[in-house]
Amino acid sequence: MSDKPGDKGAKTDKATEKPASQRRGFMRALAAELPRVAAPVLGKHGFSEAQMVSQWSAVVGEELARRLAPERLSFTRGERRDGTLRLRVDPGFALEAQHREPQILERINAFFGYRAVARLTLIQGPLPRAATPRYRPPRPLVATERATLDRSLAQISDAGLRDALQRLGEAVIGTDDPPPRSDKS
Repeated sequence: MSDKPGDKGAKTDKATEKPASQRRGFMRALAAELPRVAAPVLGKHGFSEAQMVSQWSAVVGEELARRLAPERLSFTRGERRDGTLRLRVDPGFALEAQHREPQILERINAFFGYRAVARLTLIQGPLPRAATPRYRPPRPLVATERATLDRSLAQISDAGLRDALQRLGEAVIGTDDPPPRSDKS
């Protein structure tokens, strides 16, 4: 029995009918799989090259990436060269982006390795920002929460450990909403 992919006697993966040497059942870096996984979604927006979007800050640099975001890459029918890249630009940065267009084009084409983009179209507007969780300091504990925490820490004899667990308990309990107040006083 031969293990060559084209042979009738070759071992194959029954689920995908691919030769065993081409199965994807092993660990791979996420960055290596990103283009394959994101291509269907990004292709709808003209991004056949998913890596450009995922590595945007590496392509144009951190400073420009904070003020520019790629929206759509389009080519003339049947071509994959001299395309137009539509960029969303912070309104206060649009004029500077226009002046830096040759530098931006050079960086993008260096990423592709050929002249993929010939011109930029700048659209002024707010950039999509990733939601960053805001830090909210813990609230002070109510008397019942404080008493429960003190009872659970009473058996710890090491003062340093007890103080550290006290601070941790206050932080954890204080991030939840306070318990409902009872009208019984």
